[in-house]
Amino acid sequence: MSVFADLVGQDEAVETLRRAAAAAARIVAGGVGAGAGNGAMTHAWIFTGPPGSGRSVAARALAAALQCERDGVGCGECHGCHTALGATHADVRFVVPEGLSIGVNEMRALVLRAGTAPSGGRWQAVVIEDADRLTEAAGNALLKAIEEPPPRTVFLLCTPSTHPDDISVTIRSRCRVVPLRQPPAEAVAEVLVRRDGIAPDVAAWAAAAAQGHVGRAKRLANDPEARGRREAVLAVPRRLSSVGACFDAASALIEAAEAEAATAFAENDTTERAALEQALGAGGTGRGAAGAMRGAAGQIKELEKRQKSRTTRSQRDALDRALVDLAGFYRDVLVTGLKAPVEVVHTDTAEQSAAAAGKWTPESTLRRLEAVVACRDAIEQNVKPRIAVEAMMLNLWRG
Repeated sequence: MSVFADLVGQDEAVETLRRAAAAAARIVAGGVGAGAGNGAMTHAWIFTGPPGSGRSVAARALAAALQCERDGVGCGECHGCHTALGATHADVRFVVPEGLSIGVNEMRALVLRAGTAPSGGRWQAVVIEDADRLTEAAGNALLKAIEEPPPRTVFLLCTPSTHPDDISVTIRSRCRVVPLRQPPAEAVAEVLVRRDGIAPDVAAWAAAAAQGHVGRAKRLANDPEARGRREAVLAVPRRLSSVGACFDAASALIEAAEAEAATAFAENDTTERAALEQALGAGGTGRGAAGAMRGAAGQIKELEKRQKSRTTRSQRDALDRALVDLAGFYRDVLVTGLKAPVEVVHTDTAEQSAAAAGKWTPESTLRRLEAVVACRDAIEQNVKPRIAVEAMMLNLWRG
C-alpha cells in the first residue's frame, strides 16, 4: 500500500508530493529532476493545515517516498519505505518536541548530522513536527542550514500556518508550502474502517465528533476513557448555573487534563529516571560510586526539567482537545438556531444543543463560541490555563 494512503482527503497535496518524489528519484539516478511546476524537487518544505489535517503524516510520507527503492513511487512495501515510516531509517531523522519548545542545542546537533552524506545513497530527510515551537535561536540555526543546504538533504517542517507567529518569514521564503485542509468526516471514517477495522457506524460517529482529526477519531472509537472525558466536557454548559459552578467546572476541566497527562507519562518518567541513575552508577558500592552519583545531580535535574516540560505540554494538549469539543457544542447550537444546512458535530448531544438554541439568541451563542476560542488563544500565549479557563467559564455563563 502506498505511503500516501493515510493522507486523508488531500488529493492535490498527494499529487504534488508524488511528482516531487519522482523528480527526486531522477536526481538520484543522475537525470534532471528539479524542473518547474509541480514536479519540482526542492530542499525545504512546509506543511500547513489545521490540527488533524495530516501535516506530520504528509511529511513522513514524503520522507518515505524519497527513500523508496522503486523509483521514488512510495510503494510502501520496499525496505526504504518500511524503515522510513517506522522511524528506523538511518537517513530519516525526526524532531518531535516533547516539551513546550525546540531548543537551539537540539537543532544545532540535528543540522550538523544532516550535513553528512546519506548512507543509503538517496536523500537525508529531516522531519520537524510542530516547527512552530522552534525558539528564535533554534530557528536561526535551522535557517543557516536551509540557506546553504547540503546536497541531497531535505528539511520537512510542519506548522499550523505560514503566519510569522508560527514560522519566521525568512524560513518561509526559502521553503515550498503544501497547504492541507481539514479532511471530510466521510474520508476519516473510511480510513478507520479500512486501516483499523472499526465498525462503520462507530467510525462515522467518531469521525464527526473528532471534527476531521484522524488521530482523535481513532482514540474516541477505541478508548472508553476518551469518550468519558468528552461526555464530561459536553456536560459543562448545563452545569454553569452560578459563579461557584463556573469555578467548579473550571477546576474539573483543569484537573482532568492534569490527570490525563500524569497517567500518560508516569510509568515512562519512572523508567527514564531509573535508566539514567543506573547509567550513572546508582547501586554501586565504594567511594567512587558515591562520588559519581553526587556529580550526577545536574543530569538528573535536567531530566526532571525535561519531564516537567513534557507533562506541561501534554496537559495543554489535553485541555485543548476539551476546548475543541466545547467549541463544537456551541457551534452546533448556532447552526441549529440559524437552521443552517449543515450537520451538527456532536450528534449524540443534538437534543441538548437544540434546547439551548431555543433559549439563547444567536448573538449570545456566538459570544460563547468566541469565549472558547479566546481561551485557546490565551493558553497558546502562555496565560496560566486555570486563569484562562475560569475567565472562559464566567463568559459562558453570562452569555
